[in-house]
Amino acid sequence: MFSFSVFLLCLRLARAVTVNINAAASHEIPSTLFQKVTSPSFQSGDGGLYAELLQNRALQLVTPGTAASLVGWQAVNGATIRVIRETTPVSSRLPNALEVVIPSGRSGAIGVANTGYAGLKVTAGTTYKASFYYRFPSATNFAGNFTIRLQTTAGQILGTQSIAVSGSQTTWRSVAVDILATVTPSGTANLFAITADAPAASGQTINFAMLSLFPPTYKNRPNGMRADIAEAFAEMKPSFFRFPGGNNLEGWTLERRWQWRNTIGPLVDRPGRLGDWTYINTDGLGLLDYLYWCEDLGAEPIMGVWAGYALGGYSVPENQLQPYIQEAIDQINFAIGDPDKSAAGKLTALRRSLGRTEPFAMRFVEIGNEDFFASASYVYRWRAFANALKAQFPQLRFIATTRPFDPVLNPNPTDYDVHVYQTPTWFAQNSFYYDGFRRNGTKYFEGEYAAISTNPNDLFGSPANGRLVYPTMQAAAGEAAFMTGLERNSDIVFAAAYAPLLGHTTRNQWTPNLLAHDANTVYRSASFYIQKLFSVYRGDEYIPSTLPARTGTLFWSVVRKRNTRQIIIKTVNVAAAAGQFTFVLPFNTVASSGTAEIISGTGTSSNTPTNPNTMVPRTLNIPTGKTFNFTAPGVSVAVLIFEAY
Repeated sequence: MFSFSVFLLCLRLARAVTVNINAAASHEIPSTLFQKVTSPSFQSGDGGLYAELLQNRALQLVTPGTAASLVGWQAVNGATIRVIRETTPVSSRLPNALEVVIPSGRSGAIGVANTGYAGLKVTAGTTYKASFYYRFPSATNFAGNFTIRLQTTAGQILGTQSIAVSGSQTTWRSVAVDILATVTPSGTANLFAITADAPAASGQTINFAMLSLFPPTYKNRPNGMRADIAEAFAEMKPSFFRFPGGNNLEGWTLERRWQWRNTIGPLVDRPGRLGDWTYINTDGLGLLDYLYWCEDLGAEPIMGVWAGYALGGYSVPENQLQPYIQEAIDQINFAIGDPDKSAAGKLTALRRSLGRTEPFAMRFVEIGNEDFFASASYVYRWRAFANALKAQFPQLRFIATTRPFDPVLNPNPTDYDVHVYQTPTWFAQNSFYYDGFRRNGTKYFEGEYAAISTNPNDLFGSPANGRLVYPTMQAAAGEAAFMTGLERNSDIVFAAAYAPLLGHTTRNQWTPNLLAHDANTVYRSASFYIQKLFSVYRGDEYIPSTLPARTGTLFWSVVRKRNTRQIIIKTVNVAAAAGQFTFVLPFNTVASSGTAEIISGTGTSSNTPTNPNTMVPRTLNIPTGKTFNFTAPGVSVAVLIFEAY
């Protein structure tokens, strides 16, 4: 057994600090303080959190007849496939179809297959829900079967189902089948295929639309979230979730903005859109899906509304804002409107038609995103949106997205969203960032923050120039030092969220991410574990103590959990050498022992797909008392938990 005493002997000590803890609580800690935010990177929603397994499932926004339109799709056994603009589309929102032509002279199974998002995970004993629409453009005498199957790229059958079809089916017919996987393949190089018997189907042309394949989802929610990724989120016990993301809200142009009405209802009625990170959003993960997701997580929604600015630089003129203000009012009414009040009647009726009668619980709405990029126009846009929304929803808090008080906004915002991407050193040196903010009633949401590079002169450059691919222990420790300041200032900082939350291991436009994933696995970073420790051990009250040195290497924060009489001390050491803490407590009764959750490593070490567990928290028993010592390993974060009252 690895003992605490042996652990201490292994450490080389650096400087020591004495921390005197006050018996009185200085302020309560908001229940929303930690976590979380959505992610912008490719395969964070589609192909990531959203459980849909088929890539390019509805052929949205692709150019018919081009090779690019067939991304994710491939012919099986010599069939000819192409994307066409349907003369009779499956819906007005999905004009394209996948045309499959069966040539003569073939034998065996023939048709079309989807490769998934860089792989497709199949597990024996799991039931997958497949669905699609099909029609024959012209009536024929064909009568046979479609075989719907999961298989390896080498042809091994993993699970199969069949349905009878007829060439007389010239109008769209929907198909839904369950496929029980009977084999677990060795990898994720697998396919979802729809085939027919080649001789029987010779000469046939068959069109397909809105194809889908879902594994079991988190909490079995229809159209829900990928279970393993969702479970990683839930592990952090998140208190809130901000959606539909930052830049993903704005759109590069007015037409490409996130429009909530296009993200609700049957999937066949969702047109999708070209997102702001160069890939097509299916919008299968839409407004109602986000709201259900928050409920499933037990997290408060922080919902963004589009506020008249597109990332390409366009701001809606002041005299043309009203339709977009009404769009925001309708979006909020859809989410929280009372079905018994006529003012929101149409929107709540729409919500009810989609299966949800009760309003969702919501307190926060964010007006825009990162409007420090368009602060001049935000002056009038904020005024117009905030005044209209406050009049309609006086019970809500509306969050502004410029830099605090720069420019001066009217009406004066009660809440600001602050975003910071910086180096690990910057975060450690700015743990007192909020200590100097005025206590004038204004609250702050640290809506996006992360240590993304070691190069302060090229934060957004390449990995060759300091950009982090995965969070390092140095980055995680720097963020943790900053987070002790967030906790200390939680009288004015009501929420905080690392960003981005999720990215594919190789198919992304942004690094680092809190969680990485591929088709098979979710990878937890060092920063993930820091966020989890701060969230799980949040506490109810902040307890004053000796303050850290602003330019030091040792940081701490002390909180209390009233119902368990626990004192929780978070320590951070950003130096390579170990650091010694002496804690002096004023309580009458202090337990003689407690536990420590510790994560540490070399500064440059990361959890990666190759080595996913380089740094994980370990639990130790520690001696405690009215005065006790604790040795923090080099580049470490620890949470000390013990009873005191």
